[in-house]
Amino acid sequence: MLILVALAVVVATVPLTGGRITRLATRRFRGVALLVASFVLQLLVVSVLPGSLHTLSAVLHVASYALAAAFLAVNRWVVGLVVIAIGGALNAVAIAANGGEMPASRSAVASAGLRLSRAHFDNSGLVAHPRFGILGDVFAVPRWLPAHNVFSVGDVVILLGVGYLVHRECRAPSGAPE
Repeated sequence: MLILVALAVVVATVPLTGGRITRLATRRFRGVALLVASFVLQLLVVSVLPGSLHTLSAVLHVASYALAAAFLAVNRWVVGLVVIAIGGALNAVAIAANGGEMPASRSAVASAGLRLSRAHFDNSGLVAHPRFGILGDVFAVPRWLPAHNVFSVGDVVILLGVGYLVHRECRAPSGAPE
């Protein structure tokens, strides 16, 4: 939900900077099915399987990042995707190092008002002895704000890359009239 709110802000700011969101429709990406499959796996892990089948959820979580990485690799020439790939790689390192689960800091979880436990799989959860914990979900949108949740430095880098890509693609071509 947090990422959707951030994406809505990115899209809403395009006209404020003189861009047209319709220009984004002209960008053609390769391997879109890879990205769709990645999102489907993320939805399964977050919405369908949360709290159950720890091993399956962890494998699907890591696989979703592998599919997204494949999409980014085949589209690496698109400006902005390199930044998104760096953010995804930061998240993937933290997830892979922690058995397929993004480690969340207790303070961020408390600030966001989430109820997580080590008893079952969460795509972001309390990990007993997190590896690369600084790359985990250590930031929070406080519980009193809409879309309160935890997020990582990788998430921030991904959103910066998305913002750059969207705004760059939506601006007028050089020399073209508005």
